[in-house]
Amino acid sequence: MADDQYLVVGLGNPGPGYAGNRHNVGAMVADLLAERAGGRFKVHKGRAAVLEGRLGGFPGHRVVLAKPTTYMNESGGPVSSIRDFYKIPVERIVVIHDELDISFGALRLKSGGGDNGHNGLRSITRSLGTREYLRVRFGIGRPPGRQDPADFVLRNFSPAERKELPFLIDRAADSVESLLLGDLAAAQNTYHAG
Repeated sequence: MADDQYLVVGLGNPGPGYAGNRHNVGAMVADLLAERAGGRFKVHKGRAAVLEGRLGGFPGHRVVLAKPTTYMNESGGPVSSIRDFYKIPVERIVVIHDELDISFGALRLKSGGGDNGHNGLRSITRSLGTREYLRVRFGIGRPPGRQDPADFVLRNFSPAERKELPFLIDRAADSVESLLLGDLAAAQNTYHAG
């Protein structure tokens, strides 16, 4: 069992047409973490792009970074498959995802809980058979006016949001590395201020 290794999953939808969507912010954070780990994603038989590396300073923690290559609502199969392949315990799975009920750019870290209508989380919880995995919730805010939330998450970030996005993605990547130290409360104290 890889009890010292983490699985860090960045949620999104596949393909260039979705790359700038709010729903893809988890995958954006995973891309930055891959840069920090000094590697590139490779296709894995578990329907995900995967990178094995180290994060969190020297010598760092062993991590498997993953981005499911399925659509968001089918994320659970790839996450479960990668978990099984690398034999990673559920308490060492970190899922990075967009969150409508948090203001844009704010971060909330937690272990377990419901899916709050997020189809990716619903699929992961169903496939893993538990809700007790770590989450990095990246706030995207509520849609303006009467816009359908399902439509809102599939829209690109606004020009004003895109100006702030690199800083916010960097901060989210920092929060993931902080979680790898194994102290959720300390990471929450640091990153919930924003």
